[in-house]
Amino acid sequence: MTKHNDLGRSSLRVATFTLAGVLPLMAQAQSASDDWKFGATIYGWFPSIGGTTSFPPPSNGGPSIDVSTKQVIDALKFTFMGTLEARKGQWGAWTDLVYADFGATKSGSRDFSIGHAGVPVGVDANLNLDVKTWIWTVAGTYNLATTPEYTTDLVAGARLLDMEQTLGWQFNGDLSGTPILDRAGSTTINLNRWDGIVGVKGRANLGAERKWFVPYYADVGTGQTKLTWQAVTGLGYQFDWGALALTYRYLDYQMKSGSKVESLTLSGVALSASFTF
Repeated sequence: MTKHNDLGRSSLRVATFTLAGVLPLMAQAQSASDDWKFGATIYGWFPSIGGTTSFPPPSNGGPSIDVSTKQVIDALKFTFMGTLEARKGQWGAWTDLVYADFGATKSGSRDFSIGHAGVPVGVDANLNLDVKTWIWTVAGTYNLATTPEYTTDLVAGARLLDMEQTLGWQFNGDLSGTPILDRAGSTTINLNRWDGIVGVKGRANLGAERKWFVPYYADVGTGQTKLTWQAVTGLGYQFDWGALALTYRYLDYQMKSGSKVESLTLSGVALSASFTF
């Protein structure tokens, strides 16, 4: 219980620090511009998931079951993503929210290990893995440059990773030489991590009419994880009503020692529609 409370207090401190830094900066922008500008983006990101998770046994004792997520999951069940931005002069606030639900069942799999050891010859498993993930970024922005050819903003804030993974298994084969307590069962782990992040975002306009553009975003951070970083780029087209873009997004987490989720990657193509008002 103490560990959980410490985690909650740490998360609250990060969020409070981020908002405390953003709000005064936005207040200073009053003299820079009289009008607020807002932007919204809805997008479909279709990522594949990778990484390794160490699932503890549902009862006390026994080794963990270590699963390679990338080898088991091949299906994205449901996803929702969107961003909002508010800007006044050079200062602004920006937020991005991602929800993704992955799940798959794999029969006769050997893409796991028992207690960080190999799988005995003749043993495999029917695995059912479900991963529900929320990724929320909240940040302040500062415009570094705006020209007809490009715009660049500095981004500084925090990112939350909230994840639930559930593994169901049924082992097949001779387990007499393996310290397995349950031939079949299921277990769930939960992960909640806040990290401070800093990065840049913007777009480079192409051609004489500057209708085509290259959007870009990159950040790096740390805090309750060892390291997290993200990169996005692609190609877009500007219309009178807004813009469409096709991008590739890669998000990586490297966890600290002792974490049940050892690593996590999400990567794939995204199609977005952006509006300003």
